[in-house]
Amino acid sequence: MKILVRENHPRAQWALEQAGVHPLLAQLYAARGVQNPQELDDALARLLPPSAMKGTQEAAQLLANAMAAQQKLCIVADYDCDGATACATAVRGLRLLGATHVDYIVPDRVQDGYGLTPPIAERVKASGADVLITVDNGIASFDGVARARALGLQVLVTDHHLCASVNGQVALPAANVIVNPNQPGCSFESKSLAGVGVMFYVLLALRAELRQRGVFDAQSQPKLDTLLPLVALGTVADVVKLDTNNRRLVAQGLKRIRALMLPAGLAALFVAAGREAKSATTFDFGFALGPRINAAGRLSDMTLGIECLLADDSSRAQELATALDSINRERRNIEGSMREQALAVAESLFEDAADAPPAICVFDPEFHEGVVGIVASRIKDKFHRPCFVFATSGATGHGHELKGSGRSIAGFHLRDALDLVAKRHPSVLLRFGGHAMAAGCTIAEADFEAFEQGLNEVASEWLDAATLTRRLDTDGALKPEYRRADLVDTLHHEVWGQGFAAPTFSEELDVVSQRLVGEKHLQLKLKHAGQPVDGIWFGHTEPLPARVKLAFRLDVDSWRGERRVRFLIEAAES
Repeated sequence: MKILVRENHPRAQWALEQAGVHPLLAQLYAARGVQNPQELDDALARLLPPSAMKGTQEAAQLLANAMAAQQKLCIVADYDCDGATACATAVRGLRLLGATHVDYIVPDRVQDGYGLTPPIAERVKASGADVLITVDNGIASFDGVARARALGLQVLVTDHHLCASVNGQVALPAANVIVNPNQPGCSFESKSLAGVGVMFYVLLALRAELRQRGVFDAQSQPKLDTLLPLVALGTVADVVKLDTNNRRLVAQGLKRIRALMLPAGLAALFVAAGREAKSATTFDFGFALGPRINAAGRLSDMTLGIECLLADDSSRAQELATALDSINRERRNIEGSMREQALAVAESLFEDAADAPPAICVFDPEFHEGVVGIVASRIKDKFHRPCFVFATSGATGHGHELKGSGRSIAGFHLRDALDLVAKRHPSVLLRFGGHAMAAGCTIAEADFEAFEQGLNEVASEWLDAATLTRRLDTDGALKPEYRRADLVDTLHHEVWGQGFAAPTFSEELDVVSQRLVGEKHLQLKLKHAGQPVDGIWFGHTEPLPARVKLAFRLDVDSWRGERRVRFLIEAAES
């Protein structure tokens, strides 16, 4: 592990300090690319306007016309947290704006697969819908969109994924309207909007259209900011880059949650997760609420997650949140067993260090396809290699196929790698898609070794020693005067996440004592700037030398009424 320090930007830091930003926050913000105080203004008025996103005006007109004609709207969701929050945002938002016929359908992860397929389009038509709206999917659903249009449905695609490429050219489905910041010709600056963010922008445009039509005026128009807690949750849980616009969306959602202005279902999820809504953080979204919603899509039916987010009755919300918590516990048990098996296979690949593969592919007939992505992420973190984990498809008639989920490291674009594998081995990949850091694919079980070989060929060409060296960017040494509980509270209150990393400090520290607790955590007594401080390294059992360079985050531990700062160790330089 190589521990690095982010570049210092003294001019930007000075400008932020002059605007009244605390010196530590000014240092952290400047190191993350913030140039001026205006970027820290999270007011709703600072959001990029909906009119800047291609397709929003046309989408607003389509929806306004459908609502005026009392047509039935049906949302086709996705089975992850972004898809669930996007669906709940769409249902709640459309109803707020006056739609009287709004329903939704969630594809089954196993039987339906991802996105709008022809069978899903047929189910939407059979439900009596007139307009089909996708959220967090659809940009590559050529057949599904075509089938929906052939059935007489109007189709509005709202998505944030990258467009498909056909014969080297960007291709779009033949929908009536497409809203996606990543489609050709869209000048919207925030290309990192999550699916829920895209849907929120469509609702903003629809409200403006209805206002222009005289349905309501500026004083009587519905307040869509009630949807921001859902937008914030989906944005963080989908691990999209927290650029300036996304940080504003998340900050606004957090403000409302902390003021306890949140849907009953979301409040119940905080309780089920043992977290406090009044002190909510982005960590809660990513590691407490998000996994509980995702668990429904992985092991059960995401309808459960969406219904929880739509619940307004507190007792019903509690019932649904408890069910989600139970499913998440089951998910953890399955994941734990799979992780041990997968790690054993992966470790066997590294027995001969000279012949260690640049990428890892793991399959076992007993693996559960709902958690392959989580396990791939764990293996990627341990070995710092791109990793795919496969499970046998549970879809009827597809038992000969494997569904794989992959996670990657910086410098290795996973979807592009799959595209190259597909070009070199045309018959191996039956389906694939994704992003730079995460992707999925389907292959025939008989082609597992061919896929493994093809992926490793690409990895050996694209990855070098520098890319394969594990590195951690940090904010350098922590000044002793900043080792205060109140300042740690301030740091936790800010918006951190993908592309805007939470503060991690690093420096050489003296290890006064160390012992294992719970058999798998290293508890430490450290000396920082000559003063004692507690530390803990979760999930680490190897002893440390008496003096070592450590990377650590800050936390506050309460003991007998006293709040003390402790260091959460992230890494040691080797």
